[in-house]
Formats: sequence, C-alpha cells, structure tokens
Amino acid sequence: MMLFQQIIDSIEGLSIEDQDYLFELIRKRRIENRRQEILANSEEVMKSFKNGTAKKGSVDDLIADLLGDDDASSLE
Repeated sequence: MMLFQQIIDSIEGLSIEDQDYLFELIRKRRIENRRQEILANSEEVMKSFKNGTAKKGSVDDLIADLLGDDDASSLE
C-alpha cells in the first residue's frame, strides 16, 4: 500500500489538468458516498418508524436523551 506522502508526490507529478480532473472525480465520489449514507440512514429511520421503534418527542426530550437525563427540566 502506498504511503500518503507517496500518493501526494504522485499527484504532484500529474499535469494541472489531470490534477483538476482527479480532484473533481474525488469530489463527485465523496458527494455520491454521502448521498448513499444519507439514504441508508433515512431507510433505517423509516423502518424504525414503521415498526414503532422510533423515538418521538420534543427538542428538550432529545437533548435530555442525548445527555442521559431523565428530565429535560434541568436545562432551564
């Protein structure tokens, strides 16, 4: 496996046009990967919602859940 610095050196050896093409290709792939991640998350949420296992509540309920509090009133 190439070391990170070797990859950088190889990229620097490319023409400016090839570097631009590579950066654009990487950018588009990252966008597509993020879209797939968002889709997978939304499918999981929809499945939980349909199964009745999704948590529901107010913003205060969410904060309390994230903080591990039983009562969101401690935030006031």
